[in-house]
Amino acid sequence: MRAAREDPVGAFEVSKTRRKLQVATAIVYCLLGAGVVFGYAALKPVLIEEGVYSEYCTEKELDKGVRVCFEQELRLNFMFTAAAVATNVCALVVGTILDRYGPRISGIIGSMFIGTGSLLFAYGRKIDAFDAYIPGYLFLALGGPFIFIPSFQLSNTFPSSSGLILSMLTGAFDSSSAVFLFYRLAYERFSHILSLRTFFLGYLVVPLFILFTQIFMMPPTSYKTVGELVKQVEEAEQRLAEDADEDDEYDDDEQLLRRERRESVVSEITSLLGSKGASRHQQKEETKREVSGVWGAMHGKSVREQMLSPWYILIALFTIVQMTRINYFVATIRPQYEFLLGDAAKAISVNEFFDIALPVGGLCAVPFIGMLLDRTATPTVLLVLVSVAAATGVLGLLRDTWAAYANVVLFVLYRPFYYTAISDYTAKVFGFQTFGTIYGSIICAAGIFNFTQTGMDAATAKWFHHDPRPINLILLILISVIGGVLWMWVTIRSKKLKRRLLEEEANRAMDNENIMPGGYGGF
Repeated sequence: MRAAREDPVGAFEVSKTRRKLQVATAIVYCLLGAGVVFGYAALKPVLIEEGVYSEYCTEKELDKGVRVCFEQELRLNFMFTAAAVATNVCALVVGTILDRYGPRISGIIGSMFIGTGSLLFAYGRKIDAFDAYIPGYLFLALGGPFIFIPSFQLSNTFPSSSGLILSMLTGAFDSSSAVFLFYRLAYERFSHILSLRTFFLGYLVVPLFILFTQIFMMPPTSYKTVGELVKQVEEAEQRLAEDADEDDEYDDDEQLLRRERRESVVSEITSLLGSKGASRHQQKEETKREVSGVWGAMHGKSVREQMLSPWYILIALFTIVQMTRINYFVATIRPQYEFLLGDAAKAISVNEFFDIALPVGGLCAVPFIGMLLDRTATPTVLLVLVSVAAATGVLGLLRDTWAAYANVVLFVLYRPFYYTAISDYTAKVFGFQTFGTIYGSIICAAGIFNFTQTGMDAATAKWFHHDPRPINLILLILISVIGGVLWMWVTIRSKKLKRRLLEEEANRAMDNENIMPGGYGGF
């Protein structure tokens, strides 16, 4: 393993065919392995049918013939909760390894985690020394960020299409939950030959594919960003100008060769960025900053100052509660609607619709999320975020079939928007200098809080007699209050920021007028 990461490489230094293959390969393995653990709702019926944790059922429960017993339900849901927590918490670790050792090492580690998780699940029934299912699902979860996060830098392979590449990668991540859906559908027809062991031994093809491509296809180091390429062009052009002014310090052949090499670099980067790529990119970024209304609110502040500010505290609280709601809904959608609809068959139909809608909704929403965030002020984005969160909360209290399906549709469209909006807010408010620490700490805290799901499961079963509405109502009130305060704070502060910027522009204009010859107060 290298002691330090290699310098980034310019995309123009790698053939276009190889770059296309790298992007396509990343999309494929993200689709197959980046977020499979979020297909838990589809996998859970198979786990129950295979008798995972059925040894914890009491004789009374077995005599009643319940579909899933209390302790079994708690352990299965805890398996998903631990995986969801690990996915969020390990983002900090992934960032550190990616920064130090590069995307290839990160991808190799991810393939090993996914392979380990698959083996533990395949032989879980035969392992008596410890419970293999929880660590198995945990390893599958850990592998996701190690292959998904490093793939972001591939958007720099084709800077003019970076948005499209990011959308495809994010869509692949959201759609990866369908892996367990397809397994469950196949299991329902061929359960006699598609046991957990058979499936997960076959699934080992995925980590082997990731390992192979990381070694022989994917880049060992990240590609340079647009900003780094623009800087490289400017430096090359400056050196060309300096060469033109130099005396005959070198012989003519050497001067010509050096000049041709620098001109070639400038030409290749310009071609990569597209016509007027650098200026267009800069103008686009300036427009997005002006539209947001919060850009630079906490830029340049220390991490401690940022974390003690309402900008951080409010978005952290909102993220903690909302992420818990999202993962709790994924883990408990079927038992929730078994009670709310009072019909197991209807609950199964809602669950099956959810299994299909989750990956499809992500694919449908992703292309529009970027446009919405780039063209909409952050206070408005937060208003949509809080309003839809409240709407899903209200729908989760109703006992009508239409409300169940409406809730699922809103949920699957909202989930990718929520995650992207949080990272967008963090980047705009706190800046990229501290982005990793700030965003990582928010997601990490939210992940740890997800352990409260076990308590919520127990309370729903023991105190509320399987009625999910009390817990859903508590979460609805929390998210509405916190979200409302967050929206009001950001709206008020953004107006003050805008007023301050206008005053600064007016002062600069007056200063320029005063120093102009013939102007008021001029020479």
